[in-house]
This record gives sequence, structure tokens and C-alpha cells, in this order.
Amino acid sequence: MHDIFLICPVRDANIEQKRQMENYISLIESKGKTIYYPARDTDQIDPIGFRICSDNRDAILNAKEIHIFYDKTSQGNLFDLGIAFAASKKLVIVNLDEIEITPGKSFANMIIEWSKNG
Repeated sequence: MHDIFLICPVRDANIEQKRQMENYISLIESKGKTIYYPARDTDQIDPIGFRICSDNRDAILNAKEIHIFYDKTSQGNLFDLGIAFAASKKLVIVNLDEIEITPGKSFANMIIEWSKNG
């Protein structure tokens, strides 16, 4: 069991996102917490993606809380968010300052609200 599962872009993460995520992971681990980072901790060799999704599901369910590096273009973000929401996990947004609040319904607005309600 990990303290934290990091929902984040993997397949299409750009260099800057990877740098930010690695810095965040280092910060968390320097505090003595364990963090599950899918790019590092899930075997990404899977031609279909089913096993990757299954492995991440199991890790999400076994984590104490969920932290998200939100990327609105990441399909994996949405899939993993659904699992975490169904499991009623606490959500912490890593890159809140990069999220665009919209005037109506959106995933961005929903995760901001979720993170406020623990």
C-alpha cells in the first residue's frame, strides 16, 4: 500500500510536465511518504492497455489518498479519476494554479470542488 497514488499524464506527458511531476514526487518522498507514480511503477508495456488500467485501479484502491497532476487532454486522467471518485478517495490537486475554471460544468470545476470536500 502506498500513501499516495499520483494521477497524471503518462503516454503524452511533455518534458515540462515530467519535470514538474518528478519534482513533486521527490518532495513527497523526502517527507517519508510513498507515492505510486504510474510512469515508474506500472509496467507500461501493454499493447492494449487493459492490464495497465487494471494495475492502476488496484494501486488507486490501495492508496490512502489521490493526488492529481491534472491535464485536461489526458484520457488516463479521466479514467483514473473515475476509479478514485467511485472509491471515495481524498483528492489533492498538484497543479491547481494551471487549472482553468469554467463558467459551467467541467471536469476541472468538479475536481476543484472534490478537493475542497476531502
